[in-house]
Amino acid sequence: MPRAKRGFKARHRRKKIFKLAKGMTQRRKNVYSVAKRSVFKALKYAYTGRKERKRDFRALWIVRINAACRSYGIPYNRFI
Repeated sequence: MPRAKRGFKARHRRKKIFKLAKGMTQRRKNVYSVAKRSVFKALKYAYTGRKERKRDFRALWIVRINAACRSYGIPYNRFI
């Protein structure tokens, strides 16, 4: 029985990381161990960023609604 060298699986796994690391600079885009670290960190930041974006937009909406309410002479808390 011939031995399996795991070429396809390993290459597929590395290609997936390199694809996500595309656009990064220096060794982050072409050295697997460095790319893997930076991609995992970037994915972690992306996850938290999606949560923060909701907070930021809510704050922005409150500011805009407050400004619109004050132009009509009522404060935000009374409007709400």
